Amino acid sequence: MKKYLHIILIILGTIFISLPIFHINMWFDEAYSVGMANNTFADIWVISSNDVHPILYYWILHIVYLIFGSNIYLYRLITMLPLAILGIIGYTHIKKDFGEKTGFLFSFFVFFLPVTCVYSADIRMYTWAMLLVTLMSIYAYRIYKEPTAKNWILFSIFSVLSAYTHYYALLAATIINLILLIYFIKYKRENIKTFIISAIGQIIIYSPWLLCLLKQAAGFTKGFWIPKPNLELFLNMFIFQFTGNLDIEVIKKGLAIIFGIIVLGYTIYCFIRNLKNNKKENNLPLIWSIGTYFIVILSIYIISLIKPLLYPRYLLTLTGLFIFFIAYSIALRNEKIPTILVCLLTLVIAIICNYNVIKMNYDTSNAIPISYVKEDLQNNDMIIFENESGSGFVMSMEFTNIQNCFYDFEHWNVEPAYKAFGKDMLYIDTLEKLDNYTGRIWVIDSDDYILYDKLIEQFGENITLIKQDKYNTKYHGYKYAISLIEKK
Repeated sequence: MKKYLHIILIILGTIFISLPIFHINMWFDEAYSVGMANNTFADIWVISSNDVHPILYYWILHIVYLIFGSNIYLYRLITMLPLAILGIIGYTHIKKDFGEKTGFLFSFFVFFLPVTCVYSADIRMYTWAMLLVTLMSIYAYRIYKEPTAKNWILFSIFSVLSAYTHYYALLAATIINLILLIYFIKYKRENIKTFIISAIGQIIIYSPWLLCLLKQAAGFTKGFWIPKPNLELFLNMFIFQFTGNLDIEVIKKGLAIIFGIIVLGYTIYCFIRNLKNNKKENNLPLIWSIGTYFIVILSIYIISLIKPLLYPRYLLTLTGLFIFFIAYSIALRNEKIPTILVCLLTLVIAIICNYNVIKMNYDTSNAIPISYVKEDLQNNDMIIFENESGSGFVMSMEFTNIQNCFYDFEHWNVEPAYKAFGKDMLYIDTLEKLDNYTGRIWVIDSDDYILYDKLIEQFGENITLIKQDKYNTKYHGYKYAISLIEKK
């Protein structure tokens, strides 16, 4: 009976996280991912080396692109897929290694911890990193229990794939490899040779990207958008890890804090009781998962004292470890009534969050700015936008067959990385570079008509306004101030 309940949970959970994903809206980061997918494998390598993330996820999207063409629905499905697999792993791996209750609770929190359903189909690499880091950790633990060739090979593969997906995942892979090395040196020296072979293999496979990593690291030292660590950042990290609240508020902040405190408080209570009452061997997976989780965050925090890299959304790469810690802590303690109440609370909050995400994603306001441009768009038109216009980048990916122009007035120097956007993106840092341009221009501002006013100031009577309007959309709260002008 329990077997079938777990399978039903996986089916219902997969349906639940799929409900918000069938839409074609984008925000800035998603537009970047979609743009990257349109490039070749080689171009993705070059462009991504000038950005802040590794290439694996973009290559996955490009494979989808090669088979089916550019299809945002499929991009979202391929992003949701790792969570569905992670839920299944609760049945196939976690249950086998840690018992039925842990496996069931793991699958439950994968599907219904609100942060996962909120980000189940965000067209970014986080769900893939979350899956790969979790698999890497599972096989690292299996090596500790039984260092077979199969476990070593799968651990090494998932370690390298994690490193190619996100840099938090790279750090997690590094830390887990180091933990294994320390353990073998101290307790099982006969396994050091196998470890060295695995480590050399991982380094060789990852080495082609090392120069790109160094190049990106140099870019981080010149300037990066993440703020320095502060109390607000840590509060946002706490809220985000439970509810997904960040640039969008899927649930009221006060309720998010209360929910997080209840779930974490009960988990810590179970964890402490387990440490006191259970055998060391039973508690080791708890220490392994939460220890790795916090060592990665602590390492990023220390780095962030020099150059800020600590950001709530990046914690998704480690959320599989966090979910395991919750599930195994509660399962080991085995207190039926409190566990049911915590799960019911999580389910209620997940439903509220998912309902709000569904409302945001499917709101009719989201399509209006695109329709406004589409109804009057001509082949020789240009679309122009500036640094602050996330909506401008989104618009550029909606109309990739039209000349797009990015006005980099703040000198971000991102041209190599932003080659992902649009067709033959034109980069200018002064409006004087448009002196010789004649024709129609769609000016995409995010709020007020800031860039439009700059163009009027620069070109005066040579500009004729054809139409102009403002729109507020629900999707990520994006705003569009659109002006269609004719430049003589």
